[in-house]
Amino acid sequence: MKRILIVDDEINICTLLSKFLSKHGFKTESTMTGAQALKMLKETPFDLILCDYRLKDTDGAQLLNDIRALSPQTVVIIITGYSDVRIAVDMVKNGAYDYISKPLYPDEILALVNKALTNPGAPVPQPVQAAPAVAVSQEAHRPQPSGGTQNGGQYVYGESEPSRQLIRELTLVAPTDYSVIIFGETGTGKESVAHLIHDHSSRKNQPFIAIDCGALSRELAASELFGHEKGSFTGAIGTKIGAFEQAHGGTIFLDEIANLPYDVQVALLRVIQEKQIRRVGSMKEIAVDVRLIVASNENLFEAVQKGKFREDLFHRFNEFTIHIPPLRDRGDDLRSFVDAFLSQAGRELNKPEAALSEEVWECFRNYDWPGNIRELKTSSAAPAC
Repeated sequence: MKRILIVDDEINICTLLSKFLSKHGFKTESTMTGAQALKMLKETPFDLILCDYRLKDTDGAQLLNDIRALSPQTVVIIITGYSDVRIAVDMVKNGAYDYISKPLYPDEILALVNKALTNPGAPVPQPVQAAPAVAVSQEAHRPQPSGGTQNGGQYVYGESEPSRQLIRELTLVAPTDYSVIIFGETGTGKESVAHLIHDHSSRKNQPFIAIDCGALSRELAASELFGHEKGSFTGAIGTKIGAFEQAHGGTIFLDEIANLPYDVQVALLRVIQEKQIRRVGSMKEIAVDVRLIVASNENLFEAVQKGKFREDLFHRFNEFTIHIPPLRDRGDDLRSFVDAFLSQAGRELNKPEAALSEEVWECFRNYDWPGNIRELKTSSAAPAC
């Protein structure tokens, strides 16, 4: 019989969970303090601990570390009454199996507990009670930790640990409305990750608008983002709807945000604060509801320190940060990407799927791929071959 320890400073929750899980065949004990939980764990081995994040004598992060040091094999699920998914991500990174939000629903707890005890080494990537993720095909969107790149409307998933961690974070943040900063080297698939976040959010049926800030001139940046009225400047022969209006209700993705002109950063900050835009040459305010995802291959914090990027704007964006690992750190994913890109090329050319010889595959496997997934996708063979 599996043993479960429930740690919560609300006696009603301890009682509810103890009775419910006991009825389903588990041996349960409970306590209201972290100190007592550790004492009980020293005396009795537990298969799983359900632990509230906020306790009177400690917090979930410290207690998780203590549990991991005392009993590494014990599965820990965090209970939180807070909607901040950054807490959940930190818990998962530090060894928690998953988290569950209050109010608690017994059937969902039972399903999570059974899954955790059946496969304790594979954390569940989708938080209980989060907004439902997009239903996806068996091939393209597997509900397990992995990494992806968009490919003809579908995503290619890897199996390396960096890819698994990436998807854990994506799955946690996607159902929220947080602004997200995506960091990654050129070619790692930042726009694909932004698409994946959008596709797994409640905004999935609304527009996804991508803008390359590096391609915006100082003169036209405001027009591209916020639109303009006819005659507002030389060459404005008609009214233009900007990216923010186009993305209303959905997601706007600003790639290479560090390249955005400083004066446009000021205007963008106002838009984020007021949730309104004003077209160039107009006095009318237009309400916009968009989720912001930005990307950079440059460290934005360093750009702030150098005076290239506004600190207040950085903090507006920095509600959640995702780092995409380079391809050199995802060696276990290389074959999956190569096979998928070859399949895509075959479909586009209406030819049978090509296969790599072992000699060519060795070249692919050993090549550094400085251009990451973008270079891999556009290479018919590794340069060394």
